[in-house]
Amino acid sequence: MKKVFAIGFGLLAFGCLPAAAQQLLSLDSCRAMALRNNKQMGVQQLKQDIAANLRKSARTKYLPHVSAIGTYQFTSEEISILNNEQKSNLSNLGTNALPALSGLGNGLQGFMGQMGTMLGQLGVPADAIQQMGAQMQQSMQQSTTNMAGLLDSEGQKIVDAFRTDTRHIFAGSVLVTQPVFMGGGIVALNKLADLNEDFAANSADIRRQSVIYSTDQAYWQVVSLKHKKRLAESYLELIKKFDSDVQHMIEEGVATRSEGLSVSVKVSEAEMTLQRVNDGLVLSKMLLCQMIGVPMNEQITLADEDVDELAVVTLQPKLDVEKAVENRPELKMLDNAVDMTKQTTNILKAANLPQVALMGGYAVSNPNVLNGFEKKFGGFWNVGVLVRVPLWNWGDVAYKVRASKGATAIANLEREEAREKIELQVNQNTFKVDEANKRLVLAKTSIERANENLRTANLGFKEGVIAPTVVLEAQTAWMQAQSQLIDAQIAVKLSQVDLQKSLGTLY
Repeated sequence: MKKVFAIGFGLLAFGCLPAAAQQLLSLDSCRAMALRNNKQMGVQQLKQDIAANLRKSARTKYLPHVSAIGTYQFTSEEISILNNEQKSNLSNLGTNALPALSGLGNGLQGFMGQMGTMLGQLGVPADAIQQMGAQMQQSMQQSTTNMAGLLDSEGQKIVDAFRTDTRHIFAGSVLVTQPVFMGGGIVALNKLADLNEDFAANSADIRRQSVIYSTDQAYWQVVSLKHKKRLAESYLELIKKFDSDVQHMIEEGVATRSEGLSVSVKVSEAEMTLQRVNDGLVLSKMLLCQMIGVPMNEQITLADEDVDELAVVTLQPKLDVEKAVENRPELKMLDNAVDMTKQTTNILKAANLPQVALMGGYAVSNPNVLNGFEKKFGGFWNVGVLVRVPLWNWGDVAYKVRASKGATAIANLEREEAREKIELQVNQNTFKVDEANKRLVLAKTSIERANENLRTANLGFKEGVIAPTVVLEAQTAWMQAQSQLIDAQIAVKLSQVDLQKSLGTLY
């Protein structure tokens, strides 16, 4: 029977563990969870990645760039090396030569007439001479006609040989460009990219410190309210016990009903105070849960909320403005902004300076212009130097340089103003730390006095020499002193956080 009871009790206890289990969180774990959960921290990380990629892109400007180009073009007319008159003359070369050939035939006829006269004197019959002349004339005419046709054909071949057939043009090239001197623009661009990366890192530091600062505020707010809740519960228990004692005294006729009502009012006030503290604690925990990325209805327990007394270490603040100037990411960002405007000015100035680049590549075309417009791909290598010298731009670059220098002057003024404000902030937070330390000492002294006052009031009340209203006043003073002690302890913690943030050492 005992074994069954033990097993049942063990199962019941095991079943109750998940409902009662709570997540225990320290300040450092809350900070780490808040940094992981904060969306803006993710944005800052992406900005740093972007800045790093831009820096890498700027480095490539020093290196040679290779590009390939390919084109196809169709034209309605082809490129012609010969004009229309030359084409016509060559195509009709034989036809145009017929008059000259006909003159050659007439000369041959005269020669044949002289030959006929000579043959007649030699006794050759006239019919034979006439027949021979007719045959020779017919043969001459036939040769002339054949010669004209042959010349026309050869002329047309020459015209066809000079055709380019460039209505369909294919071309391509591979080009390599190596910057040699760009007026200092590439150097300034790379420095600007480095500054932009530093700017993104400093911006991330600002966001990180802001998240840590907000997390610390929410953490100590929860701790403060939890301690005040315990105080309110203790006070309510105390005032209820006192109300019970007064009611007994009223029944015995030792106290008046008016005194009993006064105590009852204090009980109601204590209950309302406890309710307000409970509500504030729930809302504060919901805020902290949202910041650290856990469900808002999840039960969490902070490492400092259940301790009997907060471990407060008072520090003697030391005014160190130079340390703040050296560490504050806000000032680093403004320094980056000043340097970035200077590099922007250098980039603009480079537009007015000569620029030199080496170029080389390989080009191909079809028709092949290197071999009489042959319908095949043919190409050639080429190297060269490109020099660009700006001559006149109506002062465009000069105006831009002046505007950029104005931006540099603005950034310098903003940096000086920020430095003055940071110096004031460091002085104020140093004073707050010192003030919080003094406040804690006074609160501890007040606690000792309130405890003694409450002890003597309770003792006098038991002996019947002190009225209930005096005890109520002593209890209220004790409650206020305890609350002031909690506030003073939290103020010391938060003032130290404020000082670390103003010095740029909140990590």
